[in-house]
Amino acid sequence: MKKKFLNVLSVLMVGIMLLSCNSDGETNCPANFSGALITEEEPLVGEWVLSGVLSAKEIDLTDDDTDNPSKDIFVQYSDCEKDVVYIFKTDRSYTYELGRNAEDCDYTIPSKGTWQLRTNNLSLVTSCQLYITALEFNEDETKFSYSNVYNITEVDGSIVQTNIEFTYALVP
Repeated sequence: MKKKFLNVLSVLMVGIMLLSCNSDGETNCPANFSGALITEEEPLVGEWVLSGVLSAKEIDLTDDDTDNPSKDIFVQYSDCEKDVVYIFKTDRSYTYELGRNAEDCDYTIPSKGTWQLRTNNLSLVTSCQLYITALEFNEDETKFSYSNVYNITEVDGSIVQTNIEFTYALVP
């Protein structure tokens, strides 16, 4: 059942990557970001690993025959589901990888594109699509988080709509 939650996230990521077309059938792709980084962008350069997933409501994703909902979704993930990495480079390229390091993952979802950070709004251009999300950094800029509302399917099949916060930590 945890895979259902991850599949929802994967579908959202794939949906973000779908091509957009105008009424003439021509593809209108946003321009890739380019140019030198500005000072506020420099702390984002590096490798960031998923370190936490929290729900505003308790959710049970574990198929363990026990009713044990928790707001901490990250602890309910398998090693493969926890294996999410963003790599932001100084040339404005980025890579998003799922299932990169964990062994025997049934899936990997790589994505590449370009990035820009302005007033804590991260903009990503990938697969002819622009995605913008607000980031919150901790005081020493070694972690960032973002949140959104999702419909989550619990292990019993019930659907819970809740805010989910994803946290990433900078790899030293």
